[in-house]
Amino acid sequence: MASDAKPPAQSKLAALLLVAGSSAVLITGLGLAAPGRVQASGGVTITSYGHGALLIQGGGATVLLNPFKAVGCAAGLAEPRVKADVILASSRLPDEGAAVATGRLLVTPGSYRVAGLTLEGVAVPHDRFGGRRFGQATAWRWKQGGLEFAHLGGTAASLRPEDRVLFGRPDVLVIGVGGGAKVYTGVEAAAVVRELKPRRVIPVQYVSGKVPAQCDQGSVQPFIEAMAGTPVQRPGRTLRLGAPLSDTTQIEVLR
Repeated sequence: MASDAKPPAQSKLAALLLVAGSSAVLITGLGLAAPGRVQASGGVTITSYGHGALLIQGGGATVLLNPFKAVGCAAGLAEPRVKADVILASSRLPDEGAAVATGRLLVTPGSYRVAGLTLEGVAVPHDRFGGRRFGQATAWRWKQGGLEFAHLGGTAASLRPEDRVLFGRPDVLVIGVGGGAKVYTGVEAAAVVRELKPRRVIPVQYVSGKVPAQCDQGSVQPFIEAMAGTPVQRPGRTLRLGAPLSDTTQIEVLR
């Protein structure tokens, strides 16, 4: 059953930093699994709807990321009019948090308990200027199907020390790579991947084919090139991930 949001994750981090000296204690204090802890078996199935929208099913829950209206860089795509237990949005922009799906929409930073999942949202600058141009977005961290997820699908800002503590080493990192004013470029996204060292990376927020009018994003290729030497898989629209995952980083490019 859903509960009201608790104080934002940054406040909890600040308090914990005063009394704890290790990232393992900090992450456990946030209600997330400590590094090295044995994870429950399970796994998830991830379905792509294009742009930044992913439907993640597993662990007895369904999570939808960044539902969009078919405008801007998402023009021409079918809107994800699906049902989910919880919808995690980076913002309320039409291409990141549109009201096209059914489920409990979370967009405000804080701690939540929904459908048996513990979800942590933290405010991050939407742009490269500390949020002075486009305000704040929300990045998300949660555990589902025995896998730790981090969702950075709506920011172009460099990671801060507190962000690295919160996200730790995720099993699955969802990250925007197409560039533009509010999304990492391929090179910037690759730098974040190298910092967090996730086991699986799912790039989002890029354009396949012709770039729509009034869209400032490009293709996934610059990210792939910036991650040269990292294995790349193209499983199609749907990806099945078991738990636990192999320890090396692998890129999963969904259609």
